[in-house]
Amino acid sequence: MKAPDGRPTIVFLHEGLGSVALWRDFPRRVAEATRAGALVYSRYGNGRSDALDAKRTVRYMHDEATLVLPEILRVLEIERPVLFGHSDGASIALIYAGAVPTGALALVLEAPHLFVEDLSVASIATMRERYEREGLRSKMLRYHRDVDATFYGWNDIWLDPAFRTWNIEESVRNVTAPVLALQGADDEYGTLAQLEALRAGSAGSVDTLVLSDCGHAPHRDRTGFVEKAVASWIAESAPY
Repeated sequence: MKAPDGRPTIVFLHEGLGSVALWRDFPRRVAEATRAGALVYSRYGNGRSDALDAKRTVRYMHDEATLVLPEILRVLEIERPVLFGHSDGASIALIYAGAVPTGALALVLEAPHLFVEDLSVASIATMRERYEREGLRSKMLRYHRDVDATFYGWNDIWLDPAFRTWNIEESVRNVTAPVLALQGADDEYGTLAQLEALRAGSAGSVDTLVLSDCGHAPHRDRTGFVEKAVASWIAESAPY
């Protein structure tokens, strides 16, 4: 969705197992509510993008943030977007904003990961059981070109012992753009320590919202509330 003249583009960065289709109509609704443009894309290895052909490294989110995303923005001539990231996508947004402090107008982050927690690893290990034995694979088939490559490419690296030291708090210290961070009170993949670290470490303003009756995906669990909250926050904190 092209941005009207003088309006920013909101770039939506999906979670580790996400894709364009899994956002459903949420990006369009947010863009309409904020009178902004919207860019939604499936990262390499997800959705209908090219399937992974090699094991991911610990720095896969850094590569997306510092190599891929800047090139996408350059080719599409998108300047100073609002980055809306979910989970892995939120971490990618933070890494990008830390590397290019003037590159983003604002950040909206759902369930960002700044470091690896025991809860995250345990839940991701449980997801592997669900994928292999409880039908999760069949649900994912419709959304990804190579569902096994997508799932194991993400799941394997998060469960790799080398990934336990992954940490982006240093990147966060360079983030100057205003941030809205949302997390579900029942998030099974991260604790509120992530939001606390973000608020303590960011060089810019950080507003946080903890949503009741909500898990890891606020835009799916509390859709209407999140749409209104995001539109209101962008109008107040990132006027254009």
